[in-house]
Amino acid sequence: MHELILTTDLELTPTLVEDVARRGARVSLDAESAARVDACRGLLERVLDTGNPHYGINTGFGSLARERIAREDLQTLQRNLIRSHAAGVGSPLDVDVVRAMMLILATSLTRAKSGIRPLVIEQIIALLNNGITPVVPESGSVGASGDLAPLAHVTLVLMGEGEAIVDGARIPGGDALRMAQLEPIELEAKEGLALINGTHLMCGRFALIERDLSRVIDAALIANAMSMDAARTSHGFLDPRVYEVRNQPGASRVASTLRSLLSGSTIVGSHAENDPRVQDPYSFRAAPLVLGSALDMIESCMARLTNELGAVTDNPLIFDIGADMPDIVSAGCFHGMPVALPMDACAIAVSHMAGISERRMYHILSAFDPESNLRAFMSPKPGVMSGFMIVQYAAAAMCNELIGLCTPASVSNLSTCAGMEDYNSFGPRSAAKLARVVQLTRSVIACELLTSAEGVDAHRPYVSGDRVEHAIRVIREAVPTLETDRSPSPDIELIERLIDSGALVLAVE
Repeated sequence: MHELILTTDLELTPTLVEDVARRGARVSLDAESAARVDACRGLLERVLDTGNPHYGINTGFGSLARERIAREDLQTLQRNLIRSHAAGVGSPLDVDVVRAMMLILATSLTRAKSGIRPLVIEQIIALLNNGITPVVPESGSVGASGDLAPLAHVTLVLMGEGEAIVDGARIPGGDALRMAQLEPIELEAKEGLALINGTHLMCGRFALIERDLSRVIDAALIANAMSMDAARTSHGFLDPRVYEVRNQPGASRVASTLRSLLSGSTIVGSHAENDPRVQDPYSFRAAPLVLGSALDMIESCMARLTNELGAVTDNPLIFDIGADMPDIVSAGCFHGMPVALPMDACAIAVSHMAGISERRMYHILSAFDPESNLRAFMSPKPGVMSGFMIVQYAAAAMCNELIGLCTPASVSNLSTCAGMEDYNSFGPRSAAKLARVVQLTRSVIACELLTSAEGVDAHRPYVSGDRVEHAIRVIREAVPTLETDRSPSPDIELIERLIDSGALVLAVE
């Protein structure tokens, strides 16, 4: 796997984030970019002895910003900032989420607007490359003023404090550094603030969600096509003229993908004559409109992720205007609303992928349409065997949970820091909810794939489209056809793993 070199103008992508966070790709700091970071640090140091107040550099933080800090206390100020702000609670975040957060933090600092020394970035990189993952409790960030508590827990380990996970074991942060022959860093003026004042948790988690969701979307399209032939629906509603006049790009793309997936189907021809049905249920006939709308929304949300991956989210920021002293600008760059809102919207869009999937599954398993030529619940012996009856129950339960998860986190507000920080984004909760939405949707889609593959097999010797048949072969390598009642849970889990691995993405590309 290639090494990721951090540069001042790096265009970070979700794929690069996943490479480092989940696949252990190594990271290094470009020498020229390190020089720019060092030059920015030099600008900041010019202001330390001027006597002028600069937020977080020689003042307190938040509502304590009016408190001036003496030169000899600046290191203590930064160290105390980290210790006091490491107030997270709850179970630790997953290792991949913390690594994603660390990478995005290092990348943002490399853009040379934060006034930190290059060795701070090098310390983050060293943790990534040595498999040292700080223990970061999940709850504690309100998604403004940066992801303060989670990032403070990361910074504790840079300082040789806190706890870290190494080779699956939870150990003191100082021990983790010693094992890797690393020295703790002593934070200088502004550096503690720069390390915690960013949207790196919510952005990192969003990037990993994007990768997971991309695979779920492809599986959802395969499942949709597979269910069409399992239920022996018409393909007529995929007529491209319909979507030309509807003038919605997502719907047109989905219809085109479904046509491609179903190309070569002989099932559709097997009921072309004497089929009394005039129209199919919405969950089939309107699927291009529903899924297309979801995909359009998701695409818009991911554009905001791309923006955030290229952002500096620190405060204050340091600009060189060519004068003797730098411009130090205090603003609200750390605010998480630019990603919190898209994640909340994305959750709603993704939930529709699960909802319409469950409806198709219900239709297929109920077998109330005699033209489907299917046995109820795919039972090999209805009555004696229940088949996949409860698979639909499980999908319905998951869809019920999705309803609650789609309540936006970003619309409810609570004030913090004695009213100075009076409008927060709660983006980390948006990210956690969206991650769960994607997880549940993947499970629902796996349920649909399990039942629709069985449905297509029931129509042999007729076949579905070439690419659908490829997906069925992939599924059958892991999950056999249903010949007698068995627990469907392992089957569903195996199909979820196929989705996660990208095995079903290949059928779409």
